[in-house]
Amino acid sequence: MQPIRTAIVGFGLAGSVFHAPAIAANPRYSLDSIVTSNPERRALARARYPRARVLDSADELFAQPGLDLVVLGTPPASHAPLAHAALDRRIAVVVDKPFTVTSVQGQELIDRATGLGVPLTVYQNRRWDGEYLTLRKLLAEDALGEVYRFESRIERWSQEIAKPWKAAARADDGGGLLYDLGTHLIDQALQLFGPVTRVYGELSARRPQEKADDDDFVALRHANGVRSHLWMNFSAARLGPRFRVLGAKAGYTKLRADLQEAQILAGVLPGSAAYGLDPQENWGTLGRDGALIPVPTERGNFPAFYELLAASLLERGALPVDPADSVAALKIIERVRAQNG
Repeated sequence: MQPIRTAIVGFGLAGSVFHAPAIAANPRYSLDSIVTSNPERRALARARYPRARVLDSADELFAQPGLDLVVLGTPPASHAPLAHAALDRRIAVVVDKPFTVTSVQGQELIDRATGLGVPLTVYQNRRWDGEYLTLRKLLAEDALGEVYRFESRIERWSQEIAKPWKAAARADDGGGLLYDLGTHLIDQALQLFGPVTRVYGELSARRPQEKADDDDFVALRHANGVRSHLWMNFSAARLGPRFRVLGAKAGYTKLRADLQEAQILAGVLPGSAAYGLDPQENWGTLGRDGALIPVPTERGNFPAFYELLAASLLERGALPVDPADSVAALKIIERVRAQNG
């Protein structure tokens, strides 16, 4: 069977770390084209993927035939127009998070893709974080009993904004931490505990150069009664636990976050024996204080997204992520921004 002829548009962190390694490691894909106008990234793309064409622009890409899939790893404000351009050419689309800047834009893309019969999905890769997979397993085993509180954090001390577009981006451009890491944390909460009935949020900009937000808190009340408290912060001098989940029988705490991004940056790529493995010293614990047991972390598996996508495109399986899920998360982001207007 002919592999899925794939192009990646954008070769920053998303394209070079999350998308290209997983696609290149999967024989059901061929990485045919990479689009970036940045000279350093063009050189990196050529060095790592010598069989791929390196192009300057999406216009140049779309002018050429023979493409099955386009992956958008570009700044958020470009997602909707680029996705529409691909859909109009009957090319399947993966959009990196945030799906779009507004929920209206996202729903328009879904409607367009549905009308054309073209696959459209969103790269919510943190559904395959090791700690998230571990928590899903614990919930399926009823190891915590009835859950009433879910606490989730991604915090860092990162005082410089390295990417020019992020330094210039305002909320209306899809800038800020709520659109970035918040998209992941909200998606995880919705997947674990379902739709929400109440939303509360606090947004702050701590770094002098930040034009949107970089220190955020979001509280969700799910329809089933679970309360999710989500923190995102780039000015955290002390880090809180990645997860703290409290239930009627036990709690689960995981201090350190998934290592897959750090592994890829260090050259430990998908397909290698160590990829996705969490060292024992990073495992979380389950139980009650005074009676805790370590819980081995499930193996992180970002490449699962592309395995599921290949099954969808070639065998008519389900898409790895329903884009309607990402629209639901965008509506929560919009409610939080309206509260902090």
